Amino acid sequence: VVCLVAYHIFFMLFVWSYWKTIFTLPMNPSKEFHLSYSDKESLEREPRGESQQEVLRRAAKDLPIYTRTMSGAIRYCDRCHLVKPDRCHHCSVCDKCILKMDHHCPWVNNCVGFSNYKFFLLFLAYSLVYCLFIAATDLQYFIKFWTNGLPDTQAKFHIMFLFFAAAMFSVSLSSLFGYHCWLVSKNKSTLEVFRAPIFRHRTDKNGFSLGFSKNLRQVFGDEKKYWLLPVFSSLGDGCSFPTCLVNQDPEQASTPAGLNSTSKNESHLFPAKPLRDSQSHLLTDTPPWSETTAKAEKGKVGMNNPALTMENET
Repeated sequence: VVCLVAYHIFFMLFVWSYWKTIFTLPMNPSKEFHLSYSDKESLEREPRGESQQEVLRRAAKDLPIYTRTMSGAIRYCDRCHLVKPDRCHHCSVCDKCILKMDHHCPWVNNCVGFSNYKFFLLFLAYSLVYCLFIAATDLQYFIKFWTNGLPDTQAKFHIMFLFFAAAMFSVSLSSLFGYHCWLVSKNKSTLEVFRAPIFRHRTDKNGFSLGFSKNLRQVFGDEKKYWLLPVFSSLGDGCSFPTCLVNQDPEQASTPAGLNSTSKNESHLFPAKPLRDSQSHLLTDTPPWSETTAKAEKGKVGMNNPALTMENET
């Protein structure tokens, strides 16, 4: 009876998380990241190069973006006509920009990103537990199959097939689930593993990592009672993310007066421009930025090397 109840619980959680992974629409960048009509016209009129970058810098001046292309240019999608938020990428299959895109999964026929990444993780976890449960309960009958302890009927071949299928899926799912657990612990996406995010000062593969505990809360949220349920509880809005870089961006404002500067070897929380309310509480263990500093930085955001050119990337 206990095994039967556990079987149904795992199966229900598996189906629920799978359903949410498939039918949760990936989130797209908000309207503030889309170019205005005048900016689109200016971008089309200007020759490709620094003049276009100046238009994009103007459009991105007040946006919470801190990553750049490989050449150091503003990340811009010429198909969606928007300035890409940090960790946003254009999916060639869905033909739209996806917030915090991890990958496009053919098994669920959907993009895995900010809106459904937690559901995808739970889907992998419950699939793995479900397969291990089936393999464990079927093991005794699988042993009897080879010791001729089962009646000579076609059912014994079903038992053999069920055990092999469950065991094989367990192996593949365990490696995939373990890989994504490592991604969560480092606050990375699959795309960021293959191409590290590029900030204005340099490339930093751990730029979004805040430590194991905070990285976990980024995906699963602050309420632990929702962690194992396929309900959305991830922190933030998918458009801005707290980052922790070893070296400050030289273009950012210096430490506000009255705050002691830390050692060069210590981590500095970045960006200096305030995050959205849903993100800022992750950084409560650091001194707040003053209002005067934020205003001083506002004029500096978006400035870049004049020699840089625009580069579109997926």
